[in-house]
Amino acid sequence: MNTVSSFQVEIQSVSKSFMGKQALCQLNLDFLPGKMHGVIGPEGAGKTTLFRLMAGLLRVDSGQILFKKEGKILDFEQVRPKMAYMPERPCLYADLSISEHLDFFSALYGLTSTDYHAIRQRLLKITRLEEFVDRPAGKLSGGMYKKLGLMCSLLRSPEILLLDEPTNGVDPISRREFWDLLYQLREQKVLIMISTAYMDEAERCDNAHLLQSGKVLATGAPQELIQKENVKSISDLFIKKAQKEIAGEPNG
Repeated sequence: MNTVSSFQVEIQSVSKSFMGKQALCQLNLDFLPGKMHGVIGPEGAGKTTLFRLMAGLLRVDSGQILFKKEGKILDFEQVRPKMAYMPERPCLYADLSISEHLDFFSALYGLTSTDYHAIRQRLLKITRLEEFVDRPAGKLSGGMYKKLGLMCSLLRSPEILLLDEPTNGVDPISRREFWDLLYQLREQKVLIMISTAYMDEAERCDNAHLLQSGKVLATGAPQELIQKENVKSISDLFIKKAQKEIAGEPNG
């Protein structure tokens, strides 16, 4: 997969509510091309809502989401074929093996036989799942299950990748291996947006966007944010910003 992405996503004053409860409130974010962006926050921060809006599964109540390539604004239908979305719990079939899943999604995406087999071998190699191609998804470990979900998403060689809490509930070794996969994708200039509640994972990203109750607490390069706020970690930064938000103090 030799993708060179120049896609950019701008979130402009986006709000979304469900049954009168505000999920996102006047959200402004900028996801820059070819970067790994971490959307960081606890449960209820609005991460999944944001990802579903970007994936076209929900509509904004107000504001807009702009997709750009080389500075040109594109319609979502132009972007959709270049995007892959992996929900927190990938929708896999327990009785189908790894191999059968890859065959199924290949047919779904309309890949040619030549392209499919080349991508398949590459993905199996980097995920280290070659030896388990006949194992049903229902019998995979949590980490292997997430890797299979990622492979199914990557079959179409996306230029925009939305990963909603892909390491949630995964053991530390599998988490590290999953991040190794993401680093390889970043080298191919894929625009990666990954949501997580793990504060330490924010520091693995090029840019971190901290959310709390549907609002942006801070956004920028992790180490720059840490230095600017004179704290030791993103976790400390989050606590500091969240306390200011609760107290009604400006969070600039």
